[in-house]
Amino acid sequence: MIDQNGKVSQDGLPGVSFIMPILNEARYIERAVGSVLGQDYDGDKEVILALGPSSDGTNEIVSRLQSREPRLKTVHSPTGATPAGLNLAIEASQYPVIIRVDAHSELLPGYTRVGVATLERTGAANVGGLMDAKGETPFQAAVARAYVSPVGLGGAVYHSGTEPGPAESAYLGIFRREALVAAGRFDETLRRAQDWDLNLRIREGGGTVWFDPELKVTYWPRSSWSKLVRQFYATGVWRGELVRRHSARNSLRYFAPPLLVAAIFLGSLSAALKLFGVTSLLPSWGARAATMAAWAPVAYPAWLLWAIATSGEGMSLKERLYLLFVLPSMHISWGSGFISGLLKGATDQVDTSR
Repeated sequence: MIDQNGKVSQDGLPGVSFIMPILNEARYIERAVGSVLGQDYDGDKEVILALGPSSDGTNEIVSRLQSREPRLKTVHSPTGATPAGLNLAIEASQYPVIIRVDAHSELLPGYTRVGVATLERTGAANVGGLMDAKGETPFQAAVARAYVSPVGLGGAVYHSGTEPGPAESAYLGIFRREALVAAGRFDETLRRAQDWDLNLRIREGGGTVWFDPELKVTYWPRSSWSKLVRQFYATGVWRGELVRRHSARNSLRYFAPPLLVAAIFLGSLSAALKLFGVTSLLPSWGARAATMAAWAPVAYPAWLLWAIATSGEGMSLKERLYLLFVLPSMHISWGSGFISGLLKGATDQVDTSR
């Protein structure tokens, strides 16, 4: 079993504690909580919501839900920061399996049953599945497509993986309590990317992080351009901070957006120098390098058009047009944030998109 000292139901299934940090999620919170309460899992269940200082009526919605659902518990999260809320919820939980849920997510009915079975079958410390991004509007649908596209965020296995097996990290996560606690829980100094950091510590401690594509979680991306840019800039900043802390342990794919931003900047600068004839003052090798760099601002849009034309199958014309703006917004905001975080550190950078 998961934990011989943990609480189990009469049929031998371990009890599970769903933990969810919440801040300004009035639009999504009822669906997220409903998907958790609707899990077809026969073991004991509890749901613990870490309530941040929301200003959009989220906490009032939660209070209404809690009045008719005894399994719904809340803890006060003064800062509203994700890792702090998660740790407070873990502290208030009682069962041997901890399942992280996001307010922007919806679990399929069999998620818990399949995930706990995979946890027991593989002996893993943490199990995660696919982030199945979806959109309700053409803009959100374009963002969702970018999440799973190789030219968007498709590099991580939990965006587009098809084969089960050990993984670098996991989306959300179904944890053995003892493994999560032994790894030190979530690092509260990381406002973003705390999942990756925790999974790194689990793996360094000898635990396995397992990817199971049968586990799918519906994820609703940011619904406006400004929120998307702010989210990705903050995420990039914190990834830069993680590179400062764990330089040798970061995948090379994380360096693609900042390299793109640098190439566009240098290319634009080279084009300006060439326009004003300054390159004639450079040595021959410098002039050749400037000429090559000047193609970057032209090559990137051309590559985007090709990528959208070849990977936009099933999308409406409006969604494709949005994707033309969504992809560079994600790449450039994330890459710019990464450069800032790498050079200056994240300090207290906050995701203001919520």
